[in-house]
Amino acid sequence: MRTPHHHGDLQADLDRLLSGAVSRRRSLRWLVAGAAAVPLYGCGGSGADSSSAAGATPAATAASGASCSVIPEETGGPYPADGTNASNGKVANALTLSGIVRPDIRWSVAGASGVAMGVPLTIKLTLVNVAAGCASAAGATVYLWHCDRDGNYSMYSSAIGAENYLRGVQEADAGGVVTFTTIFPGCYDGRMPHVHFEVYPNLVKATSAANRVKTSQFTFPLATCNEVYTATGYSASVRNLARISYATDNVFSDGTALQMASMSGDMVNGYVATLTIGVSL
Repeated sequence: MRTPHHHGDLQADLDRLLSGAVSRRRSLRWLVAGAAAVPLYGCGGSGADSSSAAGATPAATAASGASCSVIPEETGGPYPADGTNASNGKVANALTLSGIVRPDIRWSVAGASGVAMGVPLTIKLTLVNVAAGCASAAGATVYLWHCDRDGNYSMYSSAIGAENYLRGVQEADAGGVVTFTTIFPGCYDGRMPHVHFEVYPNLVKATSAANRVKTSQFTFPLATCNEVYTATGYSASVRNLARISYATDNVFSDGTALQMASMSGDMVNGYVATLTIGVSL
């Protein structure tokens, strides 16, 4: 028996729900059939990158602030320093460095003493487990890295090959949050400004890249980039940013819906970038 708010058959309901514009990385959340509402969760990315979850309630999803979508899998790039490649004739692995588990990644560790200069940036990532209805992924661990304001990567670029700053590991707290204190990355030729990260099931497993469950990247709003790059030391970023866009970037050209950080702050007090990261654990 139909409830009063339904008119027509199930196909009509579906046609009406699907008639609105939806982004490529969002799918229908609710299918109303009879008097019951059954949640359907869309997943980010495509093909093998997509995952789905069952059993979440609207309250749980709202509490997590997530859309229950897995963030797209992306390349770790040529400078991961996670033990999967070499630099200067030896394996580059920041995961095993003494002191790499730390919230402030502006300083080098394990005997190196360099400090990365630039506009202060705090990165706050909230990890949610799509396989558990987007519940907070407490204990999951993030290895995060990015270039300096000149576009160089520690442990690889000749100018800073002996340094290991702008790399760090953090274990998510009870709310699934990891926080890193760093500097705003520069824009090097051919890429939009971005941050790399890998997600591991727990801190113990975050010493070998073989244990990672997700590799991805996120970026920043263009307005923020343009503002930051007026600061001293970012002049090369101004020129490089003028030659690239999200549409022509080889990672973000297929969309940034799940990979665009929300920004607050300013040049005086520094910036805060926040993003919810959906993974399947």
